[in-house]
Amino acid sequence: MRIAIFVLWAVIALSGALPLLAQGRAADSDPTSGDASTASAAVNDPESILPHVENSRYWLSGQANFIFQTHPGFHAPYSGLNSLDPNYEKATSRVLTFFTGMRLNGSTELLVDIEEAGGSGLSTGLGLAGAPDLDIVRNPMLSKSPYLARGMIHTVLALSEDKIENQRSFLSLFDELPRRRLELRFGKFSMVDFFDQNSAGSDTHFQFANWTVDNSGTFDYAADTRGYTVGFTADYEDRNWGLRFAEALMPKVANGIDLVWRPWQVHAENWEYELRKGFLGRRPGVLRLLAFTNYANMGIYRQATAQFEQHLVPQPQITNHPWHITRKYGFGINLEQSLTPNLTAFARFGWNNGKTESFAYTEVEQTFEGGLGANGAIWHRSHDRSGVALVTNAIKKDHQLYLAEGGLGFLLGDGRLDYGRENIVEWYYSAHTWRGIYVGPGLQWIRNPGYNRDRGPVLIPTFRLHLEF
Repeated sequence: MRIAIFVLWAVIALSGALPLLAQGRAADSDPTSGDASTASAAVNDPESILPHVENSRYWLSGQANFIFQTHPGFHAPYSGLNSLDPNYEKATSRVLTFFTGMRLNGSTELLVDIEEAGGSGLSTGLGLAGAPDLDIVRNPMLSKSPYLARGMIHTVLALSEDKIENQRSFLSLFDELPRRRLELRFGKFSMVDFFDQNSAGSDTHFQFANWTVDNSGTFDYAADTRGYTVGFTADYEDRNWGLRFAEALMPKVANGIDLVWRPWQVHAENWEYELRKGFLGRRPGVLRLLAFTNYANMGIYRQATAQFEQHLVPQPQITNHPWHITRKYGFGINLEQSLTPNLTAFARFGWNNGKTESFAYTEVEQTFEGGLGANGAIWHRSHDRSGVALVTNAIKKDHQLYLAEGGLGFLLGDGRLDYGRENIVEWYYSAHTWRGIYVGPGLQWIRNPGYNRDRGPVLIPTFRLHLEF
């Protein structure tokens, strides 16, 4: 733990030093206003290389995100098929997205995004529950051709006469919205476009890169291997609170690209309540309460281990079962609180039942997260961002025994296991250099990679290039 504290102090010190290295861009004179979203102002309204379409009926933009990571060799007396490689390695991922949208009338719009994802992650994304790069393609055998990322109809039903200003984005083109309203979406989307959002820690383009920092690791949300699903969402918004629900399709197999088109059998429900209220005096804050339940062809860890112990299989295999529908459920708490106009604290807690196979996101069954997100206006660079976060992840006894007996998950499997919580410290800096060009270093320190005290710790330096068009 002393190493973790040292790393934490080091990255905080670097956060103060890096602005001095980025003086190539003139300092901005207007600091951002103090609201609950100050830490993500650059995400909501980033500079772009090319001017965007002025007509508010249409949206046309693009982004490119490149993340380079490496790690030196680390201690590992043994490795398995799904281990993080203990030898030096490096990898670069890329995500290119073309965002389009058209407002059909005063209440309905069509949103379509085309994406291309390629490159690779360290050890092809294996060996860590909190994988260090959320942008990676988790199945390296997938085609590198462009694909439909999002394609949805968004309609707004007004429930009040008064209006509020809306920050236009690729997910909503409206300049203003009814203060009290019901928003409906149908089509293809990513569940975390709308659920488990956090202004200080939810975006690999400008913020953190680790899977279990940007999202709750226990939220096994419905998604194919690229992170998208098909379904609908309903979002009721009032003055200071909101309530949203989603019904979506689940994949055929863990981390699979194909969805099951039988929603009466295989499906997922998601609920989230959001209370927009500060917890420190008059400073703004947000509380989000999340719950989910998945029904899919998921294996049961205890049964897989029993088959091995009865000598029915040479090693535990979570997929060794006939087609049957099992249930996974969980919940999460997501907090953010403005401390100053340009400094936001955030935290998450997540839990899922852990008896059934980790299926769509990652292999985590309990998580605690805390961190800080800073707006560069503090040091007179309002388009820069920096942040630091600490995450500790865990799995249940059934899952531990399955991995200890030599079982493989879709991400983990060292062949053996001396169990310990996987602890992660991550720091990042995002510097705005010119128009829509953002660059910045990052650093992750991970203790007990893959929950294994026999391996690690591992240090992962990161460099990101982000382009906004």
